[in-house]
Amino acid sequence: MAKQHPYLLEMNGITKTFPGVKALDNVTLKVRPGTVHALMGENGAGKSTLMKCLFGIYKPDAGEIYLDEQKVDIKNSKDALNFGVSMIHQELHPVPQRSVMENIWLGRFPVKGIPPFRFIDHKKMYRDTVALFEDLNMGIDPNQLVGELSVSKIQSLEIAKAVSFNSKIIVMDEPTSSLTGNEVEQLFAIINKLRARGVSIIYISHKMEEILRISDDVTIMRDGKYIGTWPAPELTIDTIITRMVGRDLSERYPERTNVPGDVMLRVEGLTSPHAHSFKDVSFELRKGEILGIGGLVGAQRTELIEALFGLRSVKSGSIYKDGKPIVIKSPIDAKKHKIALLTEERRVTGIFPVLSVKENTAIANLGMYQNRFGFLNEAKMREEAVKGVEKFKTKTPSVDQLIRNLSGGNQQKVLLARWLLTNPDILLLDEPTRGIDIGAKYEIYSIIIELAKQGKSIIMISSEMPELIGMSDRIMVMSEGRSTGILESDTATEQSIMRLAAQTG
Repeated sequence: MAKQHPYLLEMNGITKTFPGVKALDNVTLKVRPGTVHALMGENGAGKSTLMKCLFGIYKPDAGEIYLDEQKVDIKNSKDALNFGVSMIHQELHPVPQRSVMENIWLGRFPVKGIPPFRFIDHKKMYRDTVALFEDLNMGIDPNQLVGELSVSKIQSLEIAKAVSFNSKIIVMDEPTSSLTGNEVEQLFAIINKLRARGVSIIYISHKMEEILRISDDVTIMRDGKYIGTWPAPELTIDTIITRMVGRDLSERYPERTNVPGDVMLRVEGLTSPHAHSFKDVSFELRKGEILGIGGLVGAQRTELIEALFGLRSVKSGSIYKDGKPIVIKSPIDAKKHKIALLTEERRVTGIFPVLSVKENTAIANLGMYQNRFGFLNEAKMREEAVKGVEKFKTKTPSVDQLIRNLSGGNQQKVLLARWLLTNPDILLLDEPTRGIDIGAKYEIYSIIIELAKQGKSIIMISSEMPELIGMSDRIMVMSEGRSTGILESDTATEQSIMRLAAQTG
């Protein structure tokens, strides 16, 4: 009996250079059959670039790829799928106007009839989709429009689509970033089922507890280079962090040196006109304070702070700033009252991907750069963008670089620089470290604490309870649109937060 080759996939000496940056430098990745292989590293380490080389989105400048001991030349994504490689991208791009089943079988619809009279076989497509969802234990209606689905359901749909190709290797890039706890468990059940069938999963995530729980092997990259591969049971969170960042990070959160002062913002009985949104929410935010907002998916935290920024209407309630009542009906009103918002979905509602770092920095404050004829002062825009890059140590070849080419953590720094140019008193931060690696998180945390120390008042939504406890002065917990309690972070525990987050009625 022939001995099975130890590796299903081998990527050797993969190198890729973009203008101004060497994204991959002689990288190696070897994946065993029927295993979950975690790929870890800080943002900008080259993980996604390496996977895009595997999936045919990028052509490596050097290096070789072997699948089942056969050298392959993957020119495009169709080649990758034909070779048995599928990929769930971090950025979800479904066709919202089409149904769930049409999105799954897009480009490979089942047909019936004989040429030239061939038609899409909708009945077969429906049956195949139902069978796929039953196999994966997913409760999604095949006929529902994708535009009506939640982000977590779309994430589940993309997972099902990848599985439908019967691939030997499935790349999952941050697959749990938008999933609830129950949905994560469901994903892990799917991964275990695929692993038992001999499918290999390449799993990219910043969530270390997940990595240690689901992975067989872990490869770590840093600054576009291969650092090493280890069996997951040999690793701890501390060893992963040290190997990822190249230095010891014994403290995951900086010391809070800010000192909260007088009340800056007071919210009383804020209620949405919509039945299943926030209702009767009251709280105070002090000058120089970091107020965390916790809760489970559906707690209406995002909806609340979007209302504070004028993106959502309010049925009743009052808002006071510095003791005086204010009315916020639009973002223009919010900016006038020196309130800024960093949105949850950085790629969807934060960055302008086709614009440069310079333009993304200036765009919330264009009036500052206009002369009396309406023309923009490019030199002044560049000067402010350079200041922002230097202040936050943003990694970019220049301020003319397209922001989409930056890592998530560096994009977030540009957005912070953008809003600070409006000179806000109050910063609303919705999941400011989502999809950002541990090293970049620490940098963002340090920036947030420094801003609070300077007297900025900060509201920070986070779904990570350790982050809420480590970063907040106080924590307001929400459930089903209501505030269920406010905890002092010094005495708060994950259990006490979860008890308030699970309250109903």
